[in-house]
Amino acid sequence: MIDTSTTRQPADQPAVADAYDVIVVGGGPAGSTTAALIAQAGFDVLVLERASSPRFHVGESLIPETYHTLKRLGLIEQLKQSAYPKKFSVQFVGESGKESRPFYFDEYNPHESSQTWQVERGPFDKMLLDTASANGAIVRTDARVTDVDFDNGRAVGVRSRFSTDDTIGERRIASRVVVDATGQSAFLASRLGLKQRDPLLHKASIWSYYRGALRDTGRDEGATIILSTPGKKSWFWYIPLPDDVISVGCTADMQYLFGSDRGSASDIFEQELGRCSALQRRLTQAERLTDFLTTRDFSYRARQGAGDGWVLVGDAFGFVDPVYSSGVFLALKSGELAADAIVPALKKDDCSANALGGWQADYVQGMDMFKRLVYAFYTPEFSFGGFLKDHPQYQEHLTDLLVGKVFRPGVGDIFTAMGDILPPGESVECLTKGRTHL
Repeated sequence: MIDTSTTRQPADQPAVADAYDVIVVGGGPAGSTTAALIAQAGFDVLVLERASSPRFHVGESLIPETYHTLKRLGLIEQLKQSAYPKKFSVQFVGESGKESRPFYFDEYNPHESSQTWQVERGPFDKMLLDTASANGAIVRTDARVTDVDFDNGRAVGVRSRFSTDDTIGERRIASRVVVDATGQSAFLASRLGLKQRDPLLHKASIWSYYRGALRDTGRDEGATIILSTPGKKSWFWYIPLPDDVISVGCTADMQYLFGSDRGSASDIFEQELGRCSALQRRLTQAERLTDFLTTRDFSYRARQGAGDGWVLVGDAFGFVDPVYSSGVFLALKSGELAADAIVPALKKDDCSANALGGWQADYVQGMDMFKRLVYAFYTPEFSFGGFLKDHPQYQEHLTDLLVGKVFRPGVGDIFTAMGDILPPGESVECLTKGRTHL
């Protein structure tokens, strides 16, 4: 059963000292990864998370490239023993209802990393946070960080309240580095005025969870399915989870989804479902388990990802779009890259912006690979099937993008060809023209 409620905080929280080498604000995948790897290197790390674990979160589908960070964290065997559905592929259903042949990841890379998982984020995130603790990080899940302290432009610590020890009031805790891993609330980026919404991707989502929906068989049982509606007005995700649960969500332009008087989130979802016969067939015998949940205008990026004594990771740095399930991968990868910059910075006693954020230029280029793929997906007249029929030499490039190999040299060559065939005014080059890059 998917539990979207808020759980009570455990009373047995560890003691918090007055100073640490690193304070990580947020205990999601990005924060946990950063904390685990820095603590593993022998530094004192404090993780401040406001919600008890496990906590509900959407974004359940892992792409294959998450394997390498998860292996470094020592979690692959634990995932192999889990009940999470195995994901071998992704499949697309066009606006006419025609199903594409699944993209089987191992057909292009016969390595165990080509099989990944569909996870329930509460237990999965707790697994990561427990790993940070097991590596020596101090983890508090009752912390409400109220501010970051600066001294002459350098972050020097945080202020926090702890709900299980509220007699103390607000505490100041010093650190050499503050890592903002607060997800889409983007705590520090918002306070510093760094958060910039994507000017093109004004999207919104409505989603819920079902039991008893139709699942495919064999290797396709755990596949992510992306279903478009006529005219590409909206699209649905369909993600199999443990205990016969399916995550089903609808994404569209925010104005289209919520801009007119279409009723409640439930009404809107049902209207869009009525336009998607392929999804109707899968949900015929299904029972909805939760109320409908919504999120809006979720595509953004901070215009600066690091400063003296601070760095942003995961969704606190930026989020692209849910369509290609890049969120957890980018969270894990950014946490790993940040840790690999912070450890030598601490050793050299150089926690400057350049030392902490040197990895971010290449990381942003990787994010832009996902973003360009998203732009192509949202171009109404564009078809990946038609593109590959005319340009079969880019099949490997597209597969690299789908599995998350966005940092591979030359993977972006596919977008030059896409720009040549997309309708005037809708090409990826036109869509990205004039954009501000970090």
